[in-house]
Order: sequence, then structure tokens, then C-alpha cells
Amino acid sequence: MEEIVKPPIIVADGLGKTVPSPEGPLTILDDISFSIAAGEAVVVVGVSGSGKSTLLSLVAGLDAPSRGRVLLDGVDLGALDEDGRARLRAERVGFVFQSFHLLSSLTARENVMLPLELLGRAQAPLAATQVLQRVGLGSRQRHYPNQLSGGEQQRVAIARAFVTQPRILFADEPTGNLDQHTGALVADLLFSMRREAGTTLMLVTHDEAIAKHCDRTFTLEAGRLVHVA
Repeated sequence: MEEIVKPPIIVADGLGKTVPSPEGPLTILDDISFSIAAGEAVVVVGVSGSGKSTLLSLVAGLDAPSRGRVLLDGVDLGALDEDGRARLRAERVGFVFQSFHLLSSLTARENVMLPLELLGRAQAPLAATQVLQRVGLGSRQRHYPNQLSGGEQQRVAIARAFVTQPRILFADEPTGNLDQHTGALVADLLFSMRREAGTTLMLVTHDEAIAKHCDRTFTLEAGRLVHVA
């Protein structure tokens, strides 16, 4: 039986990032090219300072490359202005960060509702409640971030990332602020929800146990993609 090849949902073509420094131009990323198929999970690894988070920011459209281009779900990010990139992210992309990025003045449910409200989606309260129940926080919906543990805050962040049913999820050290046991539980939840939704994942982590959940590994070294496995 012939295998069906899925078209790439993420394409990086000759991607580079250079920034000014007192010593002159500093190259953070150089000539990065790859593609990621829809539904695939890819982990980006490398020592601190190798360019992992910068690469994630460029591919997600949070930062602009100095050269090269990114196609995200078939759209050339370089052809969009900042409003266009923000709209694309809001409609098709979810994010999970190391530091949770929850709004302290909003309850767990209000934090999860926020991306739906920004998109003008109906039934935001119901959708937020359902996804919080899925991450095991159905009884904590009215709690504020400072009333939740680190693991609970990251579960709220995961719920917020998935509530819009994104086609792509970017995760930057999602367990970096958690102890090993809590981090493993959060990682299991993240990958379980990703499989259920069929979401494409691009993940940055130092945790080898989490990296093993992914289909492929991209290794960065001094700003260059040196190995794909």
C-alpha cells in the first residue's frame, strides 16, 4: 500500500538572523532550511545560545528574519504586515511558554477564554470550561494564577493554547520552570492533547525525556542546523 505523504505545514528556506553588537554584526542563525509535515512533532535541541528560541520566534512569526523566508500553513510570513502575522497566529497557532504568560488579573477560565474573545468566537465560556476540564482543572476555573501551583498554571496555559483548535503549536521549554515529576505530567498532557487534535508541534526543550515523544529531532549548533534525525 502506497504511503500518503502529507504536505509540509511549516517550511523554512535559507533562514538567517543577524543582529548588531558592539563588535559588529552578530549572526544568531545562518542558512536554516527544513520542512515539517502536518501532524508531525519536531523537537529542537542544542546547547544554550545555539539559537533554538530565536528559530522558534522566526518560524512562528514573532520576529522577522534577516534573510530567507518562512511558509506557515502555506502562507509566506514575509508577505504579511505585523497585523497580518498577528491574525494568522491568532487563527491557526497556539503557544506554550516556559513562564506561562498568564494574565494575573484574570481567572483561569478568563485566561483561556481570551484568545476566543479576541477572535470573536461564540460560546467562549463553554469552550474554556470544557478544555479546563480536559486538563484536570474543572474545579479551579475561578482561581487566579497566584492561587495555582506552577504545574496548574502551565496546564491553564496548555488549555489556552488548545482552545482555539490550532493547526500548529509552538512550545518553548514548556517544563523549564517545573520540577521533574510535575514537568513529566505536564509533558504527557501536552502530547496527549496534541495527538487527540492532530496538531503539528514544534518544541524547544533541554529535557531528553520530553524530546523522545517527538517524531524528529533538529539539532542546532552555533546557529546552524547540523543534524536531523
